[in-house]
This record gives sequence, structure tokens and C-alpha cells, in this order.
Amino acid sequence: MAVAAGLAGAIAPRTARAAGPDPDPWFGRDKALHFSASAALAIGGYGVGALAFDTRPPRFALGAGIALAAGVGKELWDWSGHGDASWRDLTWDMVGTAAGLAIAWAADRLITKFRSAPLRESRRPSWNSPTSMPTSAWLSSP
Repeated sequence: MAVAAGLAGAIAPRTARAAGPDPDPWFGRDKALHFSASAALAIGGYGVGALAFDTRPPRFALGAGIALAAGVGKELWDWSGHGDASWRDLTWDMVGTAAGLAIAWAADRLITKFRSAPLRESRRPSWNSPTSMPTSAWLSSP
């Protein structure tokens, strides 16, 4: 009987101590701040890149560089004893950077699409009527 009780105790699931709350939850308030700050920096960096570069790859590089440098810099600051460094924070920095670059790219595509769209036929000037001719040509005609 003692052997059966011992086996039952060994086989029975043991009650685990209740784990305390996660000190660094994946969806904590600070993760939303990391995400939004990185997204904003990526959008701003892409926007500055749009003023400086004619093609999109350097715009992406500038936006990503600014956002990720800020995120890594913050985690290095925390790691040096000024806070709690977290790989989860850095993960949300990367996700925010990607989201910000996607938003900036989509806005860039929309802006360049509308800026380069040709005028509709009805809005194109007609050079056949005297009122739409350049003024100097109209005044010099007999």
C-alpha cells in the first residue's frame, strides 16, 4: 500500500506555484510607446529623405536608420543601468519601424500618383480658340 501511495504521489501532477505577473508583458503600455515612437520616427525620416533623394531606397534607409538608431540607443541606455533593457521593447521598435515605413511608402505612392497624373481631356487647353492662346500670340494676330 505504501508503494501504491508513493507511485500515486509521483505520477499525480504537482501543483505549481502561481507565477507572478510578467514584469515585461508583450502588450504593455511601454510597448505601445515603443511602437508609436518608432513609427513616427520612420515616417519623419522617410519624409526628410523624400526631400533629399529622388528614389525610394535611400528614403527607406534614412527612415529605418533614424527609427532603429533611436530604439537601439534607448535599449543601450537602459542596459547601462538607467532602466530595464528588453528584447521585447526592441522587437516593438522594429515592428513600429516597419509599420511607419509602410505608411510613409503608401503616402508617397499616393502623392506621386496624383502629382504625375495627366490632365483629363476636358481640362487640357485648346490652342485652337483665340481665348486660350498665349497672350502675345493673340495680340500679334491680324
